[in-house]
Amino acid sequence: MMNHLFKSSKAVVDWPFHKLLIANRGEIAVRIIRACRDLGIRTVAVYSTADRDALHTKLADESICIGPASAKDSYLSIDQLIEAAKVTRSDAIHPGYGFLSEDPTFAKQIVANDLIYIGADADVISLLGNKEAARKTMHLNGMPIVSGSKEAVTDEKVAAEQAEQIGYPVMLKASSGGGGKGMRIIHSRKEFAKLFSVAQGEAVESFNDEHMYIEKYLANPRHIEVQIIADQYGNVVSVGERDCTIQSHNQKVMEEAPAVILNDVDRNRMLSICENVVAPLHYVGLGTIEFLYEGPGRFYFMEMNTRIQVEHPITELTSGIDLVKAQLMVSAGAQLAKMHPNESEFALECRITALSAGTITGLHLPGGYGIRIDTAIYQGYVVPPYYDAMIAKIIVFGSNRQEVVQQMRSVIDETVVNGIDTNLNLLAQILSEPDFRNMNTNVNWLDNQIQLSNEQE
Repeated sequence: MMNHLFKSSKAVVDWPFHKLLIANRGEIAVRIIRACRDLGIRTVAVYSTADRDALHTKLADESICIGPASAKDSYLSIDQLIEAAKVTRSDAIHPGYGFLSEDPTFAKQIVANDLIYIGADADVISLLGNKEAARKTMHLNGMPIVSGSKEAVTDEKVAAEQAEQIGYPVMLKASSGGGGKGMRIIHSRKEFAKLFSVAQGEAVESFNDEHMYIEKYLANPRHIEVQIIADQYGNVVSVGERDCTIQSHNQKVMEEAPAVILNDVDRNRMLSICENVVAPLHYVGLGTIEFLYEGPGRFYFMEMNTRIQVEHPITELTSGIDLVKAQLMVSAGAQLAKMHPNESEFALECRITALSAGTITGLHLPGGYGIRIDTAIYQGYVVPPYYDAMIAKIIVFGSNRQEVVQQMRSVIDETVVNGIDTNLNLLAQILSEPDFRNMNTNVNWLDNQIQLSNEQE
């Protein structure tokens, strides 16, 4: 399928970069290293003092320390990352996801230092990272939206006034970034001040940006997203869609592809709209457009992430496209063919998260037909307390959803991670729930189930 994605089977004749610095850590750094190996690109891993023995430092061709454990002094330090690229004579920088992956200043500084940024142009990142500007741009190009802030705000009183105009309940979001950080559902003016302060604090800590955005909260939607890839010649391809409805506190827990809840009319309309709104933006690279879905014919733009997503493996498995390689290739000048990949089979991803820091004293990760595991952990690895809690992604793919869900339950039961606390029991419980098996869920379903369980104890 990769050959059909690009106009030329050779795709890239002369690579404009030969050594890539990966401005990230963990499983995404490992994933990028493996793609680069296949393409003959040398890699440089960066690490904080807490990650000195991390797997990505061992797999890369070179590694360099960029600072202490604190993310703001290492993985969020633009100066340290640029200096590391210069010291190692790297040609390009890949931001991965999280950290600085949607920071336009980082993208701009990379280009200003004569390096290639693997991602969209800084101005496009800035446009789409601003929730207000993104909504306006998308709406002007035919994208359905829900009511929200006229502009991003930093002041709690101004934000509260906007919430009153929109009408409670509202969703408060960090204007920059994503991944559920800096997000809160607010039901009344009484709780606004406290939740605004907490969410804004998270936004500053995670994205170094205090700007917040407010939109009308839809009570029980599903979360559907479309994966796109665009080249330097104005071609945009919607690779497929994912259902990311199973979430807790706005953090995705499981994702599946394709979104079997969609009918063909809605699916085709979503894919087509995404291509049409991205094409005029001169966007280059991977991107994900996220929707709130309330039922047939009722879906609304939520946001666009200008980076690779955590859940990209399920799209890779159902489309036959290596998204990381494709991302590198369009950055190097490869031209996309105008096609739509035919999604086949079904894929489900479960995120394993660490509920405590510590040393992994025992580890067993299942294998076999239809199983893929993306991780950077190993037996003896010390899980640090400083970064995102996700430590592994287990992906199962097969002919249909029912078969895959059943197999995933067996895979989760077989998985062993000793020495730290994880969410494996929660994943097993979700997979056994009739509501999950019958697609009778929404974005609030898991939080409601957890709350109900706590009340019964």
